Amino acid sequence: MMDFSFKRTDRFRRQSKEGWGKKKKWILLSGAFGVALFLIAYFFILPYRPIPSEGDPSEPVSVPLKEAQPREPEYQTIEGEIKEKSTLSKSLKEKNISSPQIERIVSALKPFLNFKKVKGGQFRFIADDRGEMVKFIFEAGPTEVYEIERGPQGYLARKKEVPLETYLVKVEGMIRSSLFEAMEAAGEKEQLVISFAEILASEIDFYKDVREGDRFQMAVEKVYKGKEFIRYGPIHAVEYQRRERMIQGTCFEGDFYDEKGLALKKAFLRSPLRFTRISSRFTKARKHPILGGVLPHYGVDYAAPSGTPIWAVADGAVVSCGWGGGFGKQVILRHPNGYITYYGHLSGYGPGIRKGVRVKQKQIIGYVGSTGLSTGPHLDYRMAKDGRFKNPLRESFPTGFPIEKGKLAAFQKRRNEVMVWLQGNHSDQKRLDGGE
Repeated sequence: MMDFSFKRTDRFRRQSKEGWGKKKKWILLSGAFGVALFLIAYFFILPYRPIPSEGDPSEPVSVPLKEAQPREPEYQTIEGEIKEKSTLSKSLKEKNISSPQIERIVSALKPFLNFKKVKGGQFRFIADDRGEMVKFIFEAGPTEVYEIERGPQGYLARKKEVPLETYLVKVEGMIRSSLFEAMEAAGEKEQLVISFAEILASEIDFYKDVREGDRFQMAVEKVYKGKEFIRYGPIHAVEYQRRERMIQGTCFEGDFYDEKGLALKKAFLRSPLRFTRISSRFTKARKHPILGGVLPHYGVDYAAPSGTPIWAVADGAVVSCGWGGGFGKQVILRHPNGYITYYGHLSGYGPGIRKGVRVKQKQIIGYVGSTGLSTGPHLDYRMAKDGRFKNPLRESFPTGFPIEKGKLAAFQKRRNEVMVWLQGNHSDQKRLDGGE
């Protein structure tokens, strides 16, 4: 019995040992397979799992497919300018822009532009990769800009609004040699010189009355496009000081009045043309440059370039317009209060000037020339009253008309405001509300 039991137990142990070996082998194989699956999942499957959102991690997250971005359109830009004596069409053709495109541009701009009057300008032609116009910009001037743009309904042309800013500016200076020189030294342009002189034309003869040391100032509007100066606006007030004499003018309802409310504009101008020099004065004894001998010169000669416009010094009527012997081409005007004025050696006559027509003060009646007995371009200007010649440089004329009594208080308020601003110790620009 004992031997039997022992043998059975020994065989059982041997069988158990063999079974455990087989299990151990399967366990090892299973573990290796599991590790392999883990590595495959980690390196090849997990990187492609959707990234959970910051919200509920249990909600599925869809990752949209990345779409191909449309290619940006490619544009080509051609820039140019209209040169002197050229046209817009010619300038575009010189830039190799096709005839159909040029015809399209001209046709679109025709309602806005008179091409015969276009003297210059800059343009920008923008086209797509097929050469078809997308946009065209034409700057005829700083404030004159036109655009043609392609849209769903075709090409649309328009005049572009250019934003402008207006400032009230104080301009001042001192005379060294001339008003032109003084204005230029102050950084101003010829247009302002002329406007300033015309306001004071009845008070000051800028050929003979200007002296070194005279001072002037004015309040004037200036219009800008950004930092670019475009043009002058209205002058609000002027002031001119010559030694002890002070002349002030304030603009009120379109006219200028002095501090007492008398119009600066008088019946007669001090001079029949703007800026030049006096080459010969009124005298009873002058050696004639052509005829010789000593003869009276009952007028004033103003040396000026040929073609310089000549004004009527006062309202009146044309008595004569034609050849005046030694005076060459001549215009004679009759004015109220017995005055007659003579304008000789003209190169031509003003528009519509003929015998019998009425003229206004500052109307152009002729142009400086050298016709008749003349040694060079100049104006022979004479004045007579009641049949006797007068020295135009010394003649006294009546004061200007006073402002209406009912408007005097409003004028005085306006005058005080603008003069206080003008005489203030400042050099800044005052921006006007609204601009342009």
